[in-house]
Amino acid sequence: MRLSSAEVFDPGVQAERTALAWERTALAIAAGAATLGRMGAEQLGPGLAVLAFSSLAAASLVAGTARRRYVRMHCSLVAHGDLTGAPGGVRIAVLAFSTTVVGLLAAVFVVLR
Repeated sequence: MRLSSAEVFDPGVQAERTALAWERTALAIAAGAATLGRMGAEQLGPGLAVLAFSSLAAASLVAGTARRRYVRMHCSLVAHGDLTGAPGGVRIAVLAFSTTVVGLLAAVFVVLR
């Protein structure tokens, strides 16, 4: 799906700010995974590779989902003037939950080591 209009729908650019926030979140997850893989590989062993890889996968899922969600929201706002065709938040909620679980597992892994 492509953006139908280059101009923003609302003057507060709420959808754009939200999309940028999710992109920053994805970058933070990826940076954390890279740091975890780089600094903890020698101390924490092979279990860390699985944790770092799953964090990188979560980061790419967050980035891709955020972009697709923004495009669908923008197209719906321009075409209908409301969020009739916009996606629900189930996918984002699942990603947030899985990221929280990975973070908790990382904390447990570090504490038990």
